[in-house]
Amino acid sequence: MKQRDFITLKKDRHYTLEIADIGTKGEGIGRIDGFTVFVDNAVPGDTLKISIIDLKKNYAVGKIVQIINQSHFRVKPRCQYTARCGSCQTQNINYPDQLTFKQKKVKDSLERIGKFSNAKILPVIGMQDPFNYRNKAQFPVGSVDGNLAIGFYALRSHEIINIEECHIQHPVMNTVLQKIRDFIKEYNIPAYNEKSHTGLLRHVLLRTAFHTGEIMVCMIINGKKLPHADKLVDILKDFPGMKSIVLNHNRRRDNVILGDWIELIWGAPSIVEQIGEIRFEISPLSFFQVNSIQMKVLYDKVLDYAGLTGKETVWDIYCGIGSISLYLAAHAKKVFGIEVVEAAILDAKRNAKLNHITNAEFFTGKAEEELPGMQKEGSLKADVIILDPPRKGCESALLDTIAEIAPKRIVYVSCDPSTFARDLSILKEKGYTLLKVQPVDMFPHTTHIECVGLLIK
Repeated sequence: MKQRDFITLKKDRHYTLEIADIGTKGEGIGRIDGFTVFVDNAVPGDTLKISIIDLKKNYAVGKIVQIINQSHFRVKPRCQYTARCGSCQTQNINYPDQLTFKQKKVKDSLERIGKFSNAKILPVIGMQDPFNYRNKAQFPVGSVDGNLAIGFYALRSHEIINIEECHIQHPVMNTVLQKIRDFIKEYNIPAYNEKSHTGLLRHVLLRTAFHTGEIMVCMIINGKKLPHADKLVDILKDFPGMKSIVLNHNRRRDNVILGDWIELIWGAPSIVEQIGEIRFEISPLSFFQVNSIQMKVLYDKVLDYAGLTGKETVWDIYCGIGSISLYLAAHAKKVFGIEVVEAAILDAKRNAKLNHITNAEFFTGKAEEELPGMQKEGSLKADVIILDPPRKGCESALLDTIAEIAPKRIVYVSCDPSTFARDLSILKEKGYTLLKVQPVDMFPHTTHIECVGLLIK
């Protein structure tokens, strides 16, 4: 019998609902007569009175009318915007319990998708202080009811919530953003209108380096020139740690934040962050983990799982700007990295020179296309392979090639438990054993979780 055959729910009616789980976007999940209901800002353990606001074939969406019995997991969020903002989905859950739910998310994916019934999943490594951890923020700029709005998008929409302070960004970003806000108002810089593709200022991108204190400001504009840019420089250049002020020109009619044209208007074209002993130059377009503190925790775990003695050849597949490659280089004989984004490979090569690393080599190309050819030529050897794919996971052709290379160890880094579980299952069929999985909380107060898995031949 299908859910729809016996559903009795009606739109705009009130129902009592017990929340049993968390969805991928932080919404609470419960069931009424076996029918799944999603409710924003609900916490597992809550008993709620809800109103049905949307009814689909296989699920319903509810809105909290009243909290009848509050879950013991529930806490008062530090941020006043949490109920509306789409950035922090779980700030209303006690932080240790967030880690428990994230570990369950990994376990459920490995069991349900990967068919790993007895996988060793270690407790999530959380943060001592789970606030003010982000080193990068992209603030959309617009107008709400005729007033300037700079902040974040509301949950599941492109309505901009005007935010005075964000509690997961580095505190310096809130101060710098306020100076930029004052500049926009004083000089009447027109905000971008996404629907009409008019106006100038689209986003403000801020980066800060936790370990060097350097700051970058990037103004993303729908045009060729930022009026009174010299005044913005005067306002920001003497701010402690200010290193780089740039313009990014983006005239596209879509939701892509950054354009390809970068114009330096003051200072250096990049800032420098240090993770462990390795220094990284970061430009506006560079991909870099947003949590510098947990980045070292994650990379130390990758290094541990790689089991390097100094004699190994390592391939870092989907290497990005080479951050893992360079972190491992001092412990390996040779490290190779491959990444499809040419700008990232240029960053990797530049950062290798910055750190005087000579045993790391980087290639531009699609791993799933380049590596099979190299394997057929017999030029591909690896004792250890690091996989750090995008959210969609690895292509099957790449996993086939890895099985042919037959490294002793595979260290798989993933930001998506479902594709992580799927790919681990494929590698298991190809003769690899999953020894353990270490989740690392790179994104407190969200549903996202990073995992490191160790497989051996």
